[in-house]
Amino acid sequence: MSALSHSHLNSSTFVLTGVPGLEVYSLWLSIPFSSIYAMVFLGNCTVLHVIRTEPSLHQPMFYFLAMLSLTDLCMGLSTVYTVLGVLYGFMQDISLDFCIAQSYFIHGLSLMESSVLLAMAFDRYIAICNPLRYSSILTNDKIMKIGVAILCRSFSFISPAIIRLKFLNYCRPHILSHSFCLHQDLLRLACSDIRFNSIYALVLVIMNLLLDAVLIIISYIMILHTVLAIASREERMKSLQTCVSHICAVLVFYIPIIGLTMVHRFGKHLSPLVHVLMGNIYILFPPLMNPIIYSIKTYQIRRRVQRLFSLKAI
Repeated sequence: MSALSHSHLNSSTFVLTGVPGLEVYSLWLSIPFSSIYAMVFLGNCTVLHVIRTEPSLHQPMFYFLAMLSLTDLCMGLSTVYTVLGVLYGFMQDISLDFCIAQSYFIHGLSLMESSVLLAMAFDRYIAICNPLRYSSILTNDKIMKIGVAILCRSFSFISPAIIRLKFLNYCRPHILSHSFCLHQDLLRLACSDIRFNSIYALVLVIMNLLLDAVLIIISYIMILHTVLAIASREERMKSLQTCVSHICAVLVFYIPIIGLTMVHRFGKHLSPLVHVLMGNIYILFPPLMNPIIYSIKTYQIRRRVQRLFSLKAI
């Protein structure tokens, strides 16, 4: 066991891991990571600003997109300090309380993103399968209630497992696998009975992420059934085109989270670099890609963003 491991065995702090094997290049690596975070903040703030200032975008579909951008923005804010802190060299470790708080926000925001994507699938289902009742079903009042329900669902259900982390005994070397804190990473370092956390986390994944994914798939099966019944090929393509951005956002969210879960569950023999890479993809890829996807694939957003930047260029 290394001296570093010994020094943190009985400490209440945890060592953050940068990029294993590339520590000497940390300053160089900080450049692309800083650029990615800048793009995350700029992209999501731009989408939020466009939706807020453009009256024609004050529709249910874009309100849900604003929720998605706000979630992605918060995900970036929850990890930027530790990720860049490790790369720039002004942060090597983190206190247990800070670590638990960060894991609470990371996992809560992941559940929130899944819930928002489900709400967006419901929006597309109503718009295509029941267009005449769209405005009466998705009123501003109902959208606000959906937003509050998403917030409560995301951050209340996860609380018991996260709170219990405070009372576990961490007797293994306090070295984290990432430059941020995850629930499963802290469990790996605990010597206490972690059965409750493990079972609760599994149930939470099944009842939230897996259930949301199944409901999204069902909604698209029903959408496809409705679209195929449309006689005009042009109308079929037009209806499906409104779903492309959302389908891309779903894939961008679920593929990294499945990959990270597989690596944590079955990839103990893999290089630490793989764990770090998957962890960073999990927290950065969706917030980075969602504004790009919606700016390219959604005509109203693309047109307004182009107008916004053309005005600034004058």
